Amino acid sequence: MTGPGGPRGLGHPRLHLRVATSTNERARLLAAGGAPHGTLVSAAEQTAGRGRQGRTWTAPAGRSLLCSVLVRDPPRLLPLAAGVAVADAVEEAVPARSVQVKWPNDVLLDAGKVAGILVEGRPQERWAVVGIGLNVAVAQTDFPPELAGRAATLGLAPERIEPTLRVLLARLEHWLAADPETLLAEVRARDALLGQPVRWAGGEGRADGIDGEGRLVVIIPDRGRVTLDAGEVHLVR
Repeated sequence: MTGPGGPRGLGHPRLHLRVATSTNERARLLAAGGAPHGTLVSAAEQTAGRGRQGRTWTAPAGRSLLCSVLVRDPPRLLPLAAGVAVADAVEEAVPARSVQVKWPNDVLLDAGKVAGILVEGRPQERWAVVGIGLNVAVAQTDFPPELAGRAATLGLAPERIEPTLRVLLARLEHWLAADPETLLAEVRARDALLGQPVRWAGGEGRADGIDGEGRLVVIIPDRGRVTLDAGEVHLVR
C-alpha cells in the first residue's frame, strides 16, 4: 500500500489495483481486517463493479475514477456528504457547467449521470466504505445504447483521473467534518429533484426538498407530504 497524502488524510494508506472485481468489496475486506480510517482502494478497471439496487457499474479500463474509501465512525449523513464532495470535484474539473445531486447521491452533469456512489458498511462495527465511480475520460461512444442521453462524462484525458481523485478526497474530508446544517444547505442548493415529478416503489408525487434528517420530502396528491429515507427515486419524464 502507498498513500498520496499525509497519514491522517483520506487516501492513506492506498491500495491501487490494475484490475479489481469491486473496489468496495476489497475495501470491506480491509475494513473487517482492521484497516485504518481513510484507507483508499482504487482500480484502473473493475470487472464486477456494483451500483445501488444490485446494478452493475461498467467503465472502459483506465478511463474512470474508480475507488472506495474507508470511513470509520461515519457521520449520519455520510451518503449526502459523499454526493456533495463528488459534485464539488466535478464542478472544479469542468467549471461553468450544471452540476446537481439527485437524492441521495447520484451526481448529474448537464442532467446526465456522471457519477454513482454506493455506501456500504457495518454500523455495529462503526465503519462504512464509500464506493465512487466517476466518468472522467469516458467517451460518449463508450456508453451502451440503453444509457445514451442519460449518462454523462467529464470528457477529459485519462491523465486527469489522479488530479480529480485528489480534489475529491479533499472535498470528502471537508464534508465529513462539516456540521449537518451546513451540509444540508449545500445538498439543498444542488437538489436536482426539487419541484420535479418523481416515482419510487411506493408511489408517485412531487419532490419538495430535503428535510433536517436528510430525507427526501415528497408531496402526494390527496395524501400530503411523505418522507423517504432510502430507496431508488426516478424522475418522471
